[in-house]
Amino acid sequence: MTVITAQPRPTRIFFPDLISRCPFPLRYNPYCELASAESKAWLMSGCKLTKKKRAAFHGLKGGLLTAMCYPLAEYEQFRVCCDWINYLFHLDNICDEMDDRATVSTAGEILGALRDPAGFQPASAVGRLTQSFWRRLSARASPGAQRRFIQTFELFFRAVAQQARDRESGNIPDLESYIAMRRDTSGCKPCWALIEYANDLDLPDWVMDHPCVRGLEEAANDLVTWSNDIFSYNVEQANGDTHNMVVVVQNQEKLDLQSAVDYVGDLCVGCIDRFQTLRDALPSWGPAIDGQLAVYVDGLGDWMIGNLVWSFETERYFGRDGARVRADLSVALLPRRKQI
Repeated sequence: MTVITAQPRPTRIFFPDLISRCPFPLRYNPYCELASAESKAWLMSGCKLTKKKRAAFHGLKGGLLTAMCYPLAEYEQFRVCCDWINYLFHLDNICDEMDDRATVSTAGEILGALRDPAGFQPASAVGRLTQSFWRRLSARASPGAQRRFIQTFELFFRAVAQQARDRESGNIPDLESYIAMRRDTSGCKPCWALIEYANDLDLPDWVMDHPCVRGLEEAANDLVTWSNDIFSYNVEQANGDTHNMVVVVQNQEKLDLQSAVDYVGDLCVGCIDRFQTLRDALPSWGPAIDGQLAVYVDGLGDWMIGNLVWSFETERYFGRDGARVRADLSVALLPRRKQI
């Protein structure tokens, strides 16, 4: 008779070297320092944060992420992009603490501010922040970019509500369902609309809806979010959070932790390969559109490499040990915190 013994809990996680596999140049916006300071002051004056949350917000380094993801934006647009990134992380933290009903209520407040920026009267701090950055963004963004921003932000809230229901029920979705939901909970899709805004692009719907363009957006989204799931896994597992691709793969494929991390890492490399294949397959729509689309696709590449590098610069995942973790590609597994 074969006796199956339980596998001991691992003590370390080893990460794939995704930065070296990502071929896109790392670019940096020169307005980072000034806009980042102003943006942090904007958010902290608009909402009440505890001392602990203020410290975490400073360690986030959202301005640095913005600088690497929107490197060509002029100051006015770059400042709005900084505000959006800081706001998005703040919103993500809020949503992590919400149930389904609270998520729906927050969505109504935010989408109301987006759809009627002049007439809507927000009743919450997050609603007022929404109104503030949206008035500035909508004054310059193309109608198409504005429409895509609102539509994809609505998808974000639908997916976050489903995530809240899964969290309450303890449900771990299958991989296919998780991938579809994660593409929306990531918040990447509205960020893609900001690539248009940041670079003064006015791309027609029939170009943005082309399968190659949609595929490029999905490949970039997948790399950003799946690599994030790898790097954030340690903190999330310690908090008992199961909305993570590593957990989904472990559950579906019956893999140990390191094998699941490696599995997701291989999928991330596949995202890079998929992106390059689709970029080479883009049709031509004439010099004017091709030139704008090239800027947009480069912007997706900025996000792919920028987010990977930022993951080791921010204190969100590795505290102040990011440089060491990037060099070692390994981190000690945190103990699980007791749930109160």
